[in-house]
Amino acid sequence: MRLRLTPRDTTFFDLFAAQAKHLVTGANLLGEMLGAERAGRKEIGKRIADAEHDADEATHLIMRRLNSTFVTPFDRDDIYMLASSLDDCMDFMEEAADLIVLYKIEDLPPRVSDQVQVLQRAAELTAEAMPRLRSMDSLSEYWVEVNRLENQADKIHRKLLAQMFDEITDPILLMKLKEIVERLEDAADAFEKVANTVETIALKES
Repeated sequence: MRLRLTPRDTTFFDLFAAQAKHLVTGANLLGEMLGAERAGRKEIGKRIADAEHDADEATHLIMRRLNSTFVTPFDRDDIYMLASSLDDCMDFMEEAADLIVLYKIEDLPPRVSDQVQVLQRAAELTAEAMPRLRSMDSLSEYWVEVNRLENQADKIHRKLLAQMFDEITDPILLMKLKEIVERLEDAADAFEKVANTVETIALKES
């Protein structure tokens, strides 16, 4: 770790930890939505939207802090990138949930549940990793595992698309489902971007 001769604002670590906790809430609600009847999904969708709003507020707090702090704990561009990437994770999950409600989907393909389970695990790992930014300790296992999860998500996504094109004859339903699974894949990519940003920060600080 580099020797620092000036004090740094450590509030960012708490803000990143808080932001990541909203991702766990969002991912778990998404899993809850998949197991719910269509009539109950609208209420769950509202709770996910509330979680997304809370995550947005956390992002805005980080950005305001960044604009008002002279000495930051690590590179300003990396702080911006990390906050934006965390925000993207929540945005894509909320968008997928919103589409499920708006499109009035009755039954989702079973592999959608596999996609969401990957997101839940990635969210948990991310929430566990954010507090460790203070010391930069034991973070390599985090980004390696999230990258592995993203590769797993890619395989699920490809198999899911192949199954959908093979089994679904209604072109409108196919289009709707494809948009939902694409947003879930975008969320997995966003979690990987968070992990890659953390890796960049750790390497710079080592």
